[in-house]
Amino acid sequence: MLFKRFKRKIQPARKIAMLLMDVDGTLTDGTIFVLPDGQEVKGYHVHDGLGIFLAKMAGLKVGIITGKTSPALERRAERLGIEELHQGILDKKKVLEEIAERHNLTLDQIAYIGDDLGDLEVMESVGFPAAVANAHPTIKKVARYICRAEGGRGAVREFIEFILKAQGKWEILEQKAKEIKRDFQNS
Repeated sequence: MLFKRFKRKIQPARKIAMLLMDVDGTLTDGTIFVLPDGQEVKGYHVHDGLGIFLAKMAGLKVGIITGKTSPALERRAERLGIEELHQGILDKKKVLEEIAERHNLTLDQIAYIGDDLGDLEVMESVGFPAAVANAHPTIKKVARYICRAEGGRGAVREFIEFILKAQGKWEILEQKAKEIKRDFQNS
């Protein structure tokens, strides 16, 4: 039984060519600080950022579809080299379909990680949906992978590692990281 559940997760992960994600509650913990001038501030976990970098190193395309708009997110996405950034989106499924078409991918080749009801339609459409540990129960029901980590606390990294391990790419990335570290120390 346990092997059957594991296989149910591994098979779709092997097909993934692109990872899409929500932001608030997924890439962040959902906390939004509002400064006296009205500007909003969010925090991002460094593990998630490194996970996105590793996904890109392994050849996965990475994108964000979020309902909110944030200039800080634009800068974060640019720093991480995120190819697809879509902010202020109410119809996430429509944007998902446009992204798939633009990248010549089937929906089965796309993974999505989310946390709340705004992610439901996308998660029901992609090949490998995931939920952060503290996601809404409805989101957890449609997820094929439920992270142990909460949103903004390394859940995106955890999901990326699972996909890369399923694809046999994780060990190669670990070796590359060791080489980079060794080259850096020797320079």
